Amino acid sequence: MTTGGNGEEQQGRRLFGVSLTDRPVWQQFLICSSGFFFGYLVNGICEEYVYNRLQFSYGWYFTFVQGFVYLGLIRLQGFTVKHMVNPWRTYVRLSAVLMGSNGLTKGSLAFLNYPAQIMFKSTKVLPVMIMGAFIPGLRRKYPFHEYVSAVMLVIGLILFTLADAQTSPNFSMIGVAMVSSALIMDAFLGNLQEAIFKMNPDTTQMEMLFCSTVVGLPFLAVPMVLTGELTTAWSACSQHLYVYAVLVFEAMATFVGQVSVLSLIALFGAATTAMVTTARKAVTLLLSYLIFTKPMTEQHVTGLLLITMGIVLRLLPEDKEKKGMAERQQAKAQRGEEKRRGDGVEETSPLV
Repeated sequence: MTTGGNGEEQQGRRLFGVSLTDRPVWQQFLICSSGFFFGYLVNGICEEYVYNRLQFSYGWYFTFVQGFVYLGLIRLQGFTVKHMVNPWRTYVRLSAVLMGSNGLTKGSLAFLNYPAQIMFKSTKVLPVMIMGAFIPGLRRKYPFHEYVSAVMLVIGLILFTLADAQTSPNFSMIGVAMVSSALIMDAFLGNLQEAIFKMNPDTTQMEMLFCSTVVGLPFLAVPMVLTGELTTAWSACSQHLYVYAVLVFEAMATFVGQVSVLSLIALFGAATTAMVTTARKAVTLLLSYLIFTKPMTEQHVTGLLLITMGIVLRLLPEDKEKKGMAERQQAKAQRGEEKRRGDGVEETSPLV
């Protein structure tokens, strides 16, 4: 498991008041992953309930409402504009990509069943890794085993979701186009966030979420007006006000997940975060089976085994690599120290 930057970049990183950077790497990863899993597991259950059970499919409008809940929660955390360390223009591209991805992802559920959407989104880790090689400020290179791990994770989740899709078919090319567009945006999203953290280590998770939300909300107005979703969603939700309670609860949980995932990106990079988000999708589907009572087949089990193998492959070799890298760095430092001592002797010898 590689970190997203050096110790200087990670200085002062906190998550809801809990200090991260003075803890071991595995504790940082566990705390951030736990917050992310909690937030997005609740998000997944709420989305399946709203879209599939209540048949409310207003992705752009729901993202719009979620944005205002975020701003309220950020204000409660004590963050204001005076705490910003980056100019507003830093977040324009990021905000457009973020809001586009969220709106298209949520909106695609009107044309795809939840497992089919998860199947498409599960492939995000591969384009994120590839795109990381081209984003200015990153230019990342990943070892071969990380690509193998990503492929195993993706194939396992695809097998799992295909088995689920057979029991509840709802497939439309419009939904495929929407979720594919969201996937392309996701490939940029995590890497753009990592690049901002890398270029300015003083950037906090709250600033990232605040600025991307404020700048991004106007982007949502265009598709809502053009599609007429603003009026239809307002009318439908006004007749069923309890939907807003579900949306606010979902947004509060997702807020915890968003801040946690930004912490993961800042500390471990976009690719590692994409692996965690892909694993989360498998857990979400499992909870979907437990809560909404669906049958489990051999194909589901095969998919879960591949997902587990992918995660293990991703995590285990990292310790060996880190140990080897640490030993090489220590040896290099010792050689440098010996060289400096030798140079010092040579420089002082003429004065003797």
